[in-house]
Amino acid sequence: MYPAMWFRNLQIYRLPENWALTADTLQEKLAARPFQPCGSQDMASRGWSSPTKDDRFVLPVKGHFLISLAVEQKLLPSSVVNDVAADKAEMIEAQQGYKPGRKQMKEIKEAVLQELLPRAFTRRRRVFAWIDPVGGWLIIDASSPARAEEVLEALRDTLDELPVKMVKTKLSPVSVMTGWLAANEASGNFTIDLDCELRAVTDEKAAVRYVRHALDGKDVQDHLAAGKLPTRLALTFDDRVSFVLTEKMEIKRVAFLDIIKEEADKNAESADMQMEADFALMSGELSRLIPALLEVLGGEDKETVI
Repeated sequence: MYPAMWFRNLQIYRLPENWALTADTLQEKLAARPFQPCGSQDMASRGWSSPTKDDRFVLPVKGHFLISLAVEQKLLPSSVVNDVAADKAEMIEAQQGYKPGRKQMKEIKEAVLQELLPRAFTRRRRVFAWIDPVGGWLIIDASSPARAEEVLEALRDTLDELPVKMVKTKLSPVSVMTGWLAANEASGNFTIDLDCELRAVTDEKAAVRYVRHALDGKDVQDHLAAGKLPTRLALTFDDRVSFVLTEKMEIKRVAFLDIIKEEADKNAESADMQMEADFALMSGELSRLIPALLEVLGGEDKETVI
């Protein structure tokens, strides 16, 4: 059974203009670097996997591409290596009559690591990315830029280059969210929900978090008046997609309302069709949400490049 194709977090990047990679070319390039599990002496391994769990490395739907990076890591805490190395160092000290020096300890730890790696447990995860060549977006379902960077690095290695821009806006999310809370109303097709974090800009960094709490009361206004600024704010777009906007222009806790998923279910008769229907509806909704969000944040600042 295919995984439900609904992104939870959005790290948003702008593709270069006239980015014209086709689905067939992308399929060929990703297939040349497939995921391989960790070898006995590998700490980690990554490579491209099929988002549909078949022989396709790219799921193309209505001009949008869905791809998936698989990452496997050995679970071998440094504390375990240090403990085993300390035991071996004691044995060596007893044999040679003096404590191992720094160089010898480094060699002991390397030998312990090689000994333990083949027996270490592994953890595997997949990171999905959505490419919209027409709209010019690369969207990665990752909770942080660091996690998204795994996909960016893999794409750069696979495609030789990927000059993307991390999306920035002319107005800071903090200033816009502050105005919305002060007015008890968001602009555009956005509405304010019930979750928020307000943080002081002083050295103490005092914070107040509201969870499932009305944000139109005097207490919120008092915190704003005292100088606290919103770093997270829950919003809904067009009564169809809910999410949390952060001060770093990250979109978290994306939730597509039931009416959207019901539309996907109506259009699917098999696992193949369900995956495509989910992706088509998700990419369609986010293709409306992202430009609308950029607009209320003053438009795109196209000067920042990573």
